[in-house]
Order: sequence, then structure tokens, then C-alpha cells
Amino acid sequence: MCNKEKYYITTAIAYTSKKPHIGNTYEIILTDAIARFNRYIGKDVYFLTGTDEHGQKIQEIAEEAGITPQQHVDVIAGQIREIADMLNISYDGFIRTTDEDHVKAVQQIFKKLYDQGDIYKSEYEGWYCTPCESFWTDTQLMDGKCPDCGREVHKTKEEAYFFKMSKYQDRLMEHIEKHPEFIQPESRKKEMVNNFLKPGLQDLCVSRTSFTWGVPVEFDPGHVIYVWIDALSNYITALGYTPEEQGALYKKYWPADVHIIGKDILRFHTIYWPIILMALGEPLPKQVFGHPWMLFGEEKMSKSRGNVIYAEDLVRHFGVDAVRYYALHEMPFAQDGTITYDVFISRFNSDLANTLGNLVNRTVAMIQKYFGGVLTGNTVSGAFDEELKTVALTAVEKVKEKMATLHVADSLDEIWTVVNRANKYIDETTPWVLAKDENEKPRLATVLYHLAETIRIIASLLSSFMPETAENIRRQIGAEDITFERAKEFGILPVGTKVGEPVPLFARIDAEKKLEELAAEMEAQKEPEMELEPYKAPVEFSDFEKLDIRVGKVLVCEKVPKSSKLLRFELEVGNERRQILSGIAKYYQPEDLIGKNVLFIANFPPRKMMGLESNGMILSAEHDGKLVVTTTLDGIQSGACIV
Repeated sequence: MCNKEKYYITTAIAYTSKKPHIGNTYEIILTDAIARFNRYIGKDVYFLTGTDEHGQKIQEIAEEAGITPQQHVDVIAGQIREIADMLNISYDGFIRTTDEDHVKAVQQIFKKLYDQGDIYKSEYEGWYCTPCESFWTDTQLMDGKCPDCGREVHKTKEEAYFFKMSKYQDRLMEHIEKHPEFIQPESRKKEMVNNFLKPGLQDLCVSRTSFTWGVPVEFDPGHVIYVWIDALSNYITALGYTPEEQGALYKKYWPADVHIIGKDILRFHTIYWPIILMALGEPLPKQVFGHPWMLFGEEKMSKSRGNVIYAEDLVRHFGVDAVRYYALHEMPFAQDGTITYDVFISRFNSDLANTLGNLVNRTVAMIQKYFGGVLTGNTVSGAFDEELKTVALTAVEKVKEKMATLHVADSLDEIWTVVNRANKYIDETTPWVLAKDENEKPRLATVLYHLAETIRIIASLLSSFMPETAENIRRQIGAEDITFERAKEFGILPVGTKVGEPVPLFARIDAEKKLEELAAEMEAQKEPEMELEPYKAPVEFSDFEKLDIRVGKVLVCEKVPKSSKLLRFELEVGNERRQILSGIAKYYQPEDLIGKNVLFIANFPPRKMMGLESNGMILSAEHDGKLVVTTTLDGIQSGACIV
């Protein structure tokens, strides 16, 4: 017996900042369909997914909630795994980056790179985007903001370790040129080469000291390893890789056949990750596929907009396989796709209830009605038979070809070509007319047999995309075998096969009623508008005039030792400096405020706090339970009066 071809596929591990919505969940549905299909055609598949659990953002979220980072990630990682199981995801491995084995392996990887001179110690000063966990130079910023997510960045300066990215730049360029399939789709490859590689790679900051929630640098306490070194390494540590020892799974499955990732993290997977592997002396993955985003209409999903859709809500309303079908069929190969409830319901009714469901239901019902539920013959050929067989059998290879290039939506279109042809065959052969003539019973038996066989092939092809539906169809038509090899043959069902009861696969939805129900749910999920605080009692203008409100530029901002609440500011106020203490430490990293122009009351009498003198009060606004420092446009001169 020959060994099966190995196939290793991964998702990007999900970030545990918050519960994922359907746009985030699309990736694991896509990857599952690809993994299942490769098992279906006979490959030995290992499918890895999991959770990315370290970083500054996680620490800040946990502190805000008054819990430990570990408590926070335990909750979110549990939710992510529950969603995967609910969606019938057939993963073989689920890694968490807080797993002890992973942490140890990452520390060893970092030490190896340091020992061989690829990592060195220096000081980092530049821009950092906390949501993306990304470093940027001045020239890389877009309008002063993160070029990936468009959010604010903050200036940071700290001792750090750096990775010599430029050392491997030419090797990576050569690899991409020699392996045109390495980055897909093609548009993503051009983006990486033109925007990052050709301008030249700068050394990458790979450790942090300004927070603690990460994998510690074992030989230098106080440093934690950059979250992307930690996260990317999961693809090999999950297989038992360490620099000293390569586990059995690693030897069997690496290099990965494909990493399925979102287009927004392509840079990390096609530049940082290959260079890390080159430095480790390990093979590169064969392909990185950057899939598009699933949007709500034309917008990204946002709780504040009230347009967030969660997978469990879709499953509750429409069922698991309807959710899988929509996600897989409605997302283009290279452009962003959309999800709206009205389009979802339209596809549900047209594609699933009417086209597929009706085909199976009326075929099984006719076999029950005319032959007592038994396939009785396949002897009388007639018009349209050969065309039906040809369409069914050629679809098998067409689907295989489409899946080889990850064109999943096109693969489903090929299956629906068979479904549509089978429905047309019913209209052409008119079984209800044949049933009226006893002499046509043998022909009727053949027509129904051909329909049952075609449906068997449809069920076989659907098994990777809609596994529950495929199994339901298999039971209804009495098929024993819906494997890939038998899908390539027509005439497998034995005469005498007993079919099941004709139970509808998908019940039609009353669109108007369902949309009203869903609209009410989405409205309830919207973040409530902030209640306006009651206005204070009126004061005379002369009272306001007594306040001296000024603009101060933050020169120094640091935490006050032994205080969890206080930050110490040194403000430039015209040609003088002023020290102010403010109880906002839980809402800000000190470096976020350096360089900002803030408003403060200058004529409050000095007061002592934690042994330090505070000369004024920085103004803040309360928003969503947080204090937000009141700032001004950068162009205003420090010391200016607010009048």
C-alpha cells in the first residue's frame, strides 16, 4: 500500500482580544472546506488552528476589566473553540500561545537567533500601533496613522532586541521570484514586493519592555518577545519543533502546504515568517493565501455601528450548513465579499431550499410514491440520460481543479451546475406523466435511478463544504458510499436500494418576517448611546473668568512609583516647565501622551500627592467609563490661554 500524500494547512491563529464575529470566523470555515476536500481526495491532512494570546493590547483589556490577562484569554479562547466546534470545523490541532510547550519552544527559537547573531540588543525609538502590534517608521505612516488599520500610533522609546531582516532580503526576493505560487492571490504578491521588499527592509524590533504579558526573553529578564515572533512560530511549535529537536509531526508534515490568512496580516506571513525560517535553517511554507474580508454591506463590522453578526446567531436562525454555504459561496477569490441578512435569506431560499432541497425532496418522494421507496431498475435508456451523466461526472474533476487553486466559490458553482441540470432533467423526463402509463414504469424506474445516482454524486461533492447536508442526503437516498473514488463512477447504487423518508433539507423562510426579527435583534445589540450627565447649576461668567485654563505640551509623562493611579507630567508652558500629577494611569500608557498638547487649569493651589507637588489639574472628559485627556490641535502654542 503506497503512502498518502501529506497535506498541512493552517489558519492564522485568532487574536483573543474579543469574541470573533462572522467576518473573523469566515477564515476557519474556508480553511475547513479546503482541509476536508484534501482528505476527501485521499491526502493525509493535518489541519491546525488556535489562538494568539499575548501582547500589549491583551494586557490593557484585562487591566481595564480588572482581571488577569490569563483569565481574559481563557474566556476568549474558550469562545473561539466553541465557535469552531459549532461550525463543524475538522481541525486536527488547536494551539494556544500560552501553552507551556509553545512558550518554551519560542524562547529557544529566540535564543538560537540571538546566539547566531541574527538578533542583537539596541534601543527602539519610533511608532507603535497597539491594536496591530506593529512597528512603523515615519515614512510608513499614512497621514500620521497606522497604514494597516488606520488607527492612532504612539511614539515609544525603549531598550529592545532587533532582528537583522535586511540580511535575508535578497534570499526572500529570490524565493518569491522562483516560486510564483508562494504568495496568492497575485495582487497580494505585488503589494508585498513593491511596498515592502523593494524599498528595503529595516531591522525589526523583536522585544518589548513596556509591558509584561508575553513570552519572557529567558536570558534577559524584563524583555518579552515580540508578539509576532511568538504567534508565527505556532505553525511549527504545534508540530513539536524546537531548535534542538524536531518532533515526529514536524518531520512528517512540514513545510506547510498553505497558510490561510487575512489579507491584513500578509506582511507578517510573507516577509517576517519566511525570514525567521531562513534564519532557523528550515524550509519555507509552499504557499500563503491572503483571503479578502467579509464586510457587512460596504462596511467593516463594528459594535458601535450595530452591524456585528456573530456565527452563533446565524446558526440559530439558519443552521450550520447554510452559514457554511453562504460564507464559502459569496466570498470572491481576491476581492472583499459582503454579508447582509436580506442577501443571506435570498440565497437560502433560492439555492438551498428551492434548487438543492427541492431536487432531493421530490426525487425521494417520487421513489416512495411510485415504487414504495425502492430503486427498482436501470434498464430503459432515453433522451437526456447521457447529458445528465456527463455533467455529473465531469463536475468531479472540475471541482478538483478549482480546489487545487483554492477557488472555493467556483467549486460550489460547479456542484450547483449538476444540481440545476438534475432539476432540468426532471422537467424534461416528466416522471409524473410516465407514472400514468403502466408501460412506462421501466422507463420511470430508470429516470428515478439516474436522479438518485446524480444526487449521490452531489452529496459526495458537497461533503467537504456542507458535511451535515451531505450526510442527510446520503441517508435519504440510501447510499452507502459517497467517497471521492465512487463519485467518479455513475451506476453505483444497487438496484433494490431502499431510500429514506423525504424530509426537507432546508425549509423556505418568510423573508419579511425574518428580516423584522433580525432587525430587532441587531438593534438590541447596538452599543447604547451615552446618557447625558445632568447639567450643573448655572454660574456667573465672572466665576468662569477666575479659572486660568492653559495649553501645555507634554515633555515628560511617567508612572509615579508605588501608585497605581498617578501619572507625573512635566509640561512645557511657554518658556517655563510645570509638574502636574493626574490620576489617569489606568487609562493610558505614559508614552502615548508625550508630545501632546493638553488643557490644564493653571491657578489651582499646589497640592502634595505621594510626596510630589502638583501644580494644576489636567482636564479630562469621562467617556464610556474611561477618562480621556482633553487635547488641542498641535499647532497651538504652549502656554496659550483658553478664553
